[in-house]
Amino acid sequence: MGSERLSVVVTRRLPEVVETRMRELFEVELRDPDLRMTREDLVAAIKRADVIVPCLTDQIDANMLAQAGGRLKLIANYGAGVDHIDVASARQRGILVSNTPGVVTEDTADMVMALILGVTRRIPEGLALMQAGVWQGWSPMANLGGRVGGRRLGILGMGRIGTAVARRAQAFGMQIHYHNRKRLRPEQEAEVGATYWESLDQMVARMDVISVNCPHTPSTFHLMNARRLKLMKPTSVIVNTSRGEVIDENAMARMLRAGEIAGAGLDVYEHGAEVNPDLRALPNVVLLPHMGSATIEGRIEMGEKVIINIKTFADGHRPPDLVVPGML
Repeated sequence: MGSERLSVVVTRRLPEVVETRMRELFEVELRDPDLRMTREDLVAAIKRADVIVPCLTDQIDANMLAQAGGRLKLIANYGAGVDHIDVASARQRGILVSNTPGVVTEDTADMVMALILGVTRRIPEGLALMQAGVWQGWSPMANLGGRVGGRRLGILGMGRIGTAVARRAQAFGMQIHYHNRKRLRPEQEAEVGATYWESLDQMVARMDVISVNCPHTPSTFHLMNARRLKLMKPTSVIVNTSRGEVIDENAMARMLRAGEIAGAGLDVYEHGAEVNPDLRALPNVVLLPHMGSATIEGRIEMGEKVIINIKTFADGHRPPDLVVPGML
């Protein structure tokens, strides 16, 4: 790219140490105040920047990319998921796309366990009692939840995060089961004591807890549909920290309300920030605002990966975390 500093536009505020380093390396435009860019803002940024650093809330489609002109060369996504970017259209126009894989693995796996505990031990209900000031003291039959140890955990998607969840759940005494597009190697299964199910239907019907840890693709949209949700035991719970679109949210809400599923712990939603109001009203549901990866350490590491991708590209090399269409 030569000695001239790249023009970089960042769509949201990032940790201060990340922004400081970006200022040192690039001609960077930072987002202040920290408001989501409108579509018009994004188009304008795409037209004037060599590199744009978007987040998962920034939808970048083919029509927007068609307005880029010839300047934009790299979309250095701040995050691992890139389903908000038309990667194929970008590559057709000679625009590279990079992401930040692997950074959120441990943080998201921690949140899976937090949600499992939150739902099965009824933690939010207990918290609400205390905050309302209506707790009358200990009682043998009050606020009874269920024991986590010994429960069967079915992991849907045994990639980095699914495997990290399995390690944690094993330490809690849970029995580990999984369904995956590809079966793990025997030594990987042995590491976490995992049992593979070729049939997702058969696994779902036998689990006490289902953890959704697969990406959103055309083949996983509503993978947990109404028919499959009905296979779950009425005493089982479902947890999702991956992508909301994997679960048929309306069907899940109906079954939770009817007691056909015991509970749910959700950090992601089918329609983004537009959370199904039926879910908000249910006492057996724990709802979080997409905070599975929200640790300061994780956010800094994501920023560092973005910087490495941009700097490597600026030096004339392939970004280490290049996203290739067809391999998502």
